[in-house]
Amino acid sequence: MNKLIIILIVVAAIGGGVAAYYMRKSTPEPTVTTLQLTRGDVVDSVGATGTLGAVETVDVGTQVSGTVQELYADFNSIVRKGQVIARLDPSLLQTNIEQQRANVTRSQADLERLRVNLADARRKRDQASQLWDKQLIPRDQFETAELNVKTQEAQLRSGEAGLVQSRSLLNTAQVNLGHTVIRAPIDGIVISRNVDQGQTVAASMNAPTLFVLAADLTKMQVLANIDEADVGRIRPGQPVSFRVDAYPTDSFTGTVSQVRLQPTTVQNVVTYSTVISVPNPDLRLKPGMTASPLTIEIMRKNNVLRAPNAALRFRPSNDLFAALKQEVPPEMQRGGRGGPGASPARGQAGPGAGPQQAAATSPGDRPAAPPAAAATAPRPRERRDRPAQAASDGPGARAQGGGGSTGPPREDRAAGGGEGRRGGGFANMTPEEREARRKQFEERMKNMSPEDRERMQARMREGGGRGGGRGGGPGIRPGGDRAAVAPQGNARPERRPAAAAPTTGIASTGATTIDALFAPLPVVEGRGRVWLFLAKQLKPVAVRTGISDGTWTEIIESAENAPLKEGTDVVTNATTGLEQQSRPGQQGAGSNPLMGGQRGNQPRGGTPGGVGGRGR
Repeated sequence: MNKLIIILIVVAAIGGGVAAYYMRKSTPEPTVTTLQLTRGDVVDSVGATGTLGAVETVDVGTQVSGTVQELYADFNSIVRKGQVIARLDPSLLQTNIEQQRANVTRSQADLERLRVNLADARRKRDQASQLWDKQLIPRDQFETAELNVKTQEAQLRSGEAGLVQSRSLLNTAQVNLGHTVIRAPIDGIVISRNVDQGQTVAASMNAPTLFVLAADLTKMQVLANIDEADVGRIRPGQPVSFRVDAYPTDSFTGTVSQVRLQPTTVQNVVTYSTVISVPNPDLRLKPGMTASPLTIEIMRKNNVLRAPNAALRFRPSNDLFAALKQEVPPEMQRGGRGGPGASPARGQAGPGAGPQQAAATSPGDRPAAPPAAAATAPRPRERRDRPAQAASDGPGARAQGGGGSTGPPREDRAAGGGEGRRGGGFANMTPEEREARRKQFEERMKNMSPEDRERMQARMREGGGRGGGRGGGPGIRPGGDRAAVAPQGNARPERRPAAAAPTTGIASTGATTIDALFAPLPVVEGRGRVWLFLAKQLKPVAVRTGISDGTWTEIIESAENAPLKEGTDVVTNATTGLEQQSRPGQQGAGSNPLMGGQRGNQPRGGTPGGVGGRGR
C-alpha cells in the first residue's frame, strides 16, 4: 500500500512539472525589433517634374508675304547674327517699287508745273497792283489776281506733300523688298524649321514663324511645376538634381533661379512654375526632355547621427510593459500628451499624480490603473496640441517649446514638450531638472541671432513671462530670473497689446525682384524620444531632432544620462505575442479591421514605428 502511494505521488509530481512546463512554454515572449543609429547625410527635399528648354529662344518670321525662294539653314544649323537663312521671291515687290518710282516722277513733274503757275500768278498780281495804284482797273481785277496767287501757293504745298508721300511709298516698297531676305537676329542654333522651299507664306494678321533659334544650348533651364504645399520652402539658389530618360544612369545638377508667382490650376491642383538654371557644356541635354525625378534640396546635413523615423514613432503600450514585467517609466506616467508640465486644471497627470490622474493620460502612454479607479475617475478634457511656431520664433523657441517643434511626427511631449504652457509643470520639476532646463535655455539664448533673441524677449514680455511652449524657455525671463507661475484654473495673466509693426511697401526695400524679398527658411528643430532595449527592459531616451528626409531624422543631441552614438540599437516595433495566439480560428467582429473594438490582428505591444530590423 505504501508503495502504491509513493508511485502515485511520483506520477503526480511528474505530471505537474510537465503541465507547468507546457503552460510556461505556451506563454510567448515579447518580440522587439530594433535598428541601429547610423551616421550619414540627411537631406530634406521636394520632388517634382519639369521640362528642359533653352534659356533664350527667338521665333524668326517674315513681315511680307511671298514664296520661299531659297533656304540657307536647316535643323541644327549654327548661325551668326545677320546671316542670311532664307529668301522670299521678290518679283512682286520689285514691280511695286517700279510703280512707286513712277509715282515719284509724276509728283515731281506736277510740283514743277505748280511752281510755274505760281510764278505766273505773282507776275499778274504785280501788274494788277501797278494798274490799281493808277486807278486804271477796277478793284475786282486786283483782288482776283491776289486770290490766284494764294490758290497757286496752296496747290504748290499740296504738290510738295504728294511728292513726300510718293517717296515714302517708294521707301516702304524698298524696305519690304529687303524683308524678303530673312536674316538671323541672334547667334544661335536652329532648333526648328517650319517651312520648305517653294512654300507660300502669308503675313496678313500675324507674322508666320519660319525658324526657331536657341541662343545658347550650353545653358539650359528647367521649368518645374511645384505644388502649392511645397512652394513656401523654395528659395533661389537651392541646389537641384534630376535625371532624364536619355541618360538613366547620369545625374544632372542645377540651381533654382526664380519662383514665378503666376499659379496654374489643373483639376483643382495649384502649382507654381519654378525656373531652374542648368549648365549643359557637353550639349547632352536637349530642349523638351523631361526632368524626372527632379529633387530640390531644401536643407542638408552631412555626416550626422541619424535615427530611423520608425524609432521616433514607436510608442510602447501597457501590455508590453506587463509582458516584460517592467514598471511603466515615470516619463510615461506624468507626461502623456501634456508633458511633465501639464496643468492640473487641464486634467493631465504631473510627476506626483495619483492613480486616477495617471489613468487620464493619453492612450499611447497610459499606465495601468486599478479597475475601480479607472471606472470612477471622470475623463478629463484633452488639451489640443498647439500649432507649430512661426519661422520668426527662432531656433531657441523650437528647441524648448513642445507644441511648436517641427521634428518627426508626434514626438513624445513627455520629453519636455509642455512644461512652459502653464506654471504648474515647471513647478513640478525637481531642482536638478529646473537647473538643467535653465542652463539649456540660457545656452539657446546665447546661440541665437540678435534678431531672434529680441523677438523672443518681446514675446516673453508681452505674455507676462509664461514662456515655455511659446516663448521658448521653461518660465525663465531673459535676464535669467524665474518668471511668476501662471495662475491655475480659469484665471489668465493680463496680456499687453503688441506694438504695431511699421508698415513698409515693397518699393521702399530697393529690391529689383520679388525673389529677393523671400524670408529665409527657419531652422528645423524639435523634440522626440527613442527607446532602448537593454537587459530585456525598455529605456526611454529624450532626444533633440533636426531635419528629416522621410526615412532618417537627424539627432542633434540626447539626454546626458543616456548619450547616443553610432551603432546604438533603438526599438522600432514590439509585440507581446498574445495576438499570435488569438489569430488562428478567430472570427467575428473582433477579427474584422473594419469593425470597432479590439482587433485580433493588431499588435498589442505598442504603436509600431515601422517594419524591418532584427528581433530579439
